Amino acid sequence: MDDCLIIGAGPAGLTAAIYLARYHLSIRMFDSGSSRAAMIPRTHNHAGYPEGVAGTELLHLMLTQAERYGARREPVKVTRLAQDGDRFVATTDHGTHRARTVLLATGVVNHRPHGLLPEVHDPALARGLLRYCPVCDGYEVTDKRVAVIGTGERGMREALFLRGFTRDITLIAPEAEHLLDSACAEALDDAGVVRVDGPCGNYAIEGDRFALDTARGRMAFDSVYPALGSRIRSHLAVEAGARASEDGCLEVDDHQRTSVPGLFAAGDVVKGLDQISHAMGEAGVAATTIRNLLAEQCPLRR
Repeated sequence: MDDCLIIGAGPAGLTAAIYLARYHLSIRMFDSGSSRAAMIPRTHNHAGYPEGVAGTELLHLMLTQAERYGARREPVKVTRLAQDGDRFVATTDHGTHRARTVLLATGVVNHRPHGLLPEVHDPALARGLLRYCPVCDGYEVTDKRVAVIGTGERGMREALFLRGFTRDITLIAPEAEHLLDSACAEALDDAGVVRVDGPCGNYAIEGDRFALDTARGRMAFDSVYPALGSRIRSHLAVEAGARASEDGCLEVDDHQRTSVPGLFAAGDVVKGLDQISHAMGEAGVAATTIRNLLAEQCPLRR
């Protein structure tokens, strides 16, 4: 039986693996290969990398560090998590594993514009023509021509946030006419954000721009941000009895404990700022709380 199972191998899961391995605990980390951080072409706001760092490179370095201290990585997907008394059983594609504690760090999945095919999406993302995180890379679109695909309060908030980086912002409705109340419309007008109705479609990379069809005709931009929400991957914890918000974010206390004793969560699967630095901080707190919990159950001594 392991001391802790870590489900997810993004920045949160890997940080926890480093901490827990250095606490001389027996851990096993499950990696389904779908960390959102791997999609980052190059992040420039992660401290310690003046020239930026690619998401895949950062994940590789963190995994190398975790494995140096004995962390074990299983390249499999966990399909079920259940309680067995005061212990946990994780079912994977290749069998089951038991542990005293579990840390869920499964993150979220961004909703992509309907009809945006991988052969367009992936190279556009790699070139910075398509972006998902204005907190991460709004600086990179400073004074550029930018579009936000979205509507309602979510679309408005993203457009207004990006207005702090450029004055050339267009908010495009994803399906038909915009769904904006008077307060949202007034805020957009006050900021000088152009509004264009949908539907969006026929996405393509045209030269150095990302182009798409709208109700106003074909338009092209230096960068486009989909503001369509995301799917929180919290179902394993919820099925094990953990409480979550209406949108699926796991509820945790100040020590990253869920409502299920022994089950912890960190990173984007928890409500908060979806940032690498934030996920790593939560993971450090969770890992240390896990260590102290296990020490209460049985003294940890060399």
